[in-house]
Amino acid sequence: MIVLGLETSCDETGVALYHVEHGLLGHVLHSQISLHSEYGGVVPELASRDHIRRVLPLIKTLLGQTQISLKAISAIAYTQGPGLAGALLTGASIGASLAYALGIPALAVHHLEGHLLSPLLSRPAPTFPFVALLVSGGHTQLMLVEGVGRYQLLGETVDDAAGEAFDKTAKLLGLGYPGGQRLEEIARTGQPGKFRLPRPMLHSGDLNFSFSGLKTAVALLIEQHKEDSESYADIALAFEEAVTDVLVTKSAASLTMTGLQRLVVAGGVGANARLRQKLLQRIQADGTTVFFPELVFCTDNGAMIALAGALRLQYAQSLPKCNGSFSVKARWPLDEIME
Repeated sequence: MIVLGLETSCDETGVALYHVEHGLLGHVLHSQISLHSEYGGVVPELASRDHIRRVLPLIKTLLGQTQISLKAISAIAYTQGPGLAGALLTGASIGASLAYALGIPALAVHHLEGHLLSPLLSRPAPTFPFVALLVSGGHTQLMLVEGVGRYQLLGETVDDAAGEAFDKTAKLLGLGYPGGQRLEEIARTGQPGKFRLPRPMLHSGDLNFSFSGLKTAVALLIEQHKEDSESYADIALAFEEAVTDVLVTKSAASLTMTGLQRLVVAGGVGANARLRQKLLQRIQADGTTVFFPELVFCTDNGAMIALAGALRLQYAQSLPKCNGSFSVKARWPLDEIME
């Protein structure tokens, strides 16, 4: 069985084909970074319109690259939520319409489930059960993953997510969009130890996070050194060190609490090189294993949606053909899809 996956939740248009037995057959991705950069962030209306322009040409491109016909596709998976409503509607309407025309099932996929399962696209792939550190733009969560649809929330942020904190701090530093990537770039040139920022909730005794206060601490530090722009790289490094220290410490604690030996990292912040380095050092020192998706699968992509759809299709054994109806969920708690 071959599943076509469509991802249009925010500012990337992703399309992929996944074979239940042979794995990922191919994927294509269009990023809207250049479109939104002059505005300093994602403009929802522009994002939606760009998805409309991109989805069908990307599907045709992928089918041509893989030499697979539409008739060979067994099901279509699309991101139903959470995300920008207009952007989600693009992928959902095209996915459901195409599935209806082909007489095949349409699978509505939760965006965060796609991220949670994305490390399964890499080799070696983790086996269930594992703990997942989900650090996407709007989410920071530690999840116990026992299987497809079998997720237990261990801890989450009580305010800003790590990705939000990166973007907001980058904006305070005047780094532009996309903030997280720009901050990581200048942090590489920073002087270690010049500044030290607080590690919020590092010793809270639970697995929750908080990054709003850290952003405020950065704002105060920038105000103190606003006449010395050369210190901005040092501030960026101090911020990155603070966030990654908290993420690593809480991740290690989650493994101890659950007794599991595998940690999976998913989401856009999972591409941060400093976070990867620290996790490898800490987790491996504890005798456990950490798995990362390939960098291209950290950010939003169609491959993770196709994979989640394929696993759901296997789990359900059979699904009814699409009747052409669809819906999207701009807000959609992950616990609503748990068994």
